[in-house]
Amino acid sequence: MRILLSNDDGYFAPGLAALYAALSALADVTVVAPERDKSGASNSLTLDRPLSMRRAHNGFYFLNGTPTDCVHMAVTGMLDWVPDMVVSGINHGSNMGDDTIYSGTVAAATEGYLLGIPSIAVSIVARDSKNFETAGWVAAELVKRHQQNKVSGPSLLNVNVPDVSRAELQGFEVTRLGKRHKAEPAVKAINPRGETVYWVGAAGGAADAGPGTDFYATEQKRVSVTPLQIDLTNYQQMKSVAEWMAL
Repeated sequence: MRILLSNDDGYFAPGLAALYAALSALADVTVVAPERDKSGASNSLTLDRPLSMRRAHNGFYFLNGTPTDCVHMAVTGMLDWVPDMVVSGINHGSNMGDDTIYSGTVAAATEGYLLGIPSIAVSIVARDSKNFETAGWVAAELVKRHQQNKVSGPSLLNVNVPDVSRAELQGFEVTRLGKRHKAEPAVKAINPRGETVYWVGAAGGAADAGPGTDFYATEQKRVSVTPLQIDLTNYQQMKSVAEWMAL
């Protein structure tokens, strides 16, 4: 089995190293990751300049682009083989609910999915994450289960792992995305040149976080596994919009 790894925290991130260590025992693993932190890059592609790829001392390849660039370039140009799976992570922080829209971690896996490759995005639910080994074990378990019993059709799984030891995990749960409250206000500041600058405000707290959601599962120390799809069509509104257009 051949696995392509990527992330959005950069090729030097401890989560990526932990993921590589966990999956190398199961497959031939190649890493193509951004050269620096690209958190929040979503599914952006770099179209205004050429990209360069280099190799770090540990054998990881890194690209001066986005997580989506990394997977796209690896599959369509760099590799002379098609990966059996794309795995992205381990992200330093959760990617639940609305986070999935902005997440570079999820975007890297999404690009694999769009290229017809089963893909998994793995995140650990803590900003000061300590249990990357736990999340690596979870990723390896999911890869093994995929090998043994493939999901029907193309698959894209968003996985969030509580920041606890493996012994403290309370199992796995298939979940839906929850929803966050409105984001916190932008933070206004003055830079050393006296210019006004703004920082994007923090994400809002969990709003839709009841049983069955990713937020609830991880609060209960269970691994949240959410199957995602890319069809953004609001089918419920198609009829009413068609009637509105006919006016």
